[in-house]
Amino acid sequence: MTTTLDFRGLKCPLPVLKARKALASAESRAEFVILVTDPAAPGDFEAFCAQSGHRLVSVQPEGEGHRITLAGKG
Repeated sequence: MTTTLDFRGLKCPLPVLKARKALASAESRAEFVILVTDPAAPGDFEAFCAQSGHRLVSVQPEGEGHRITLAGKG
């Protein structure tokens, strides 16, 4: 199952904090597509995944921001 989270327009640290909350209630191995415009978000999500055990699947430029795909633990 893939869930899309639209955090465009939010500045650090809000995209990571909101994603953390969504991931906490997700099934293991769920996939999340996160849309962001904060230029610091790709690095923030890389650090978040390294600390939390989630997997950073991809970071792709999209429009004015990025499309970040994460996979849940498991």
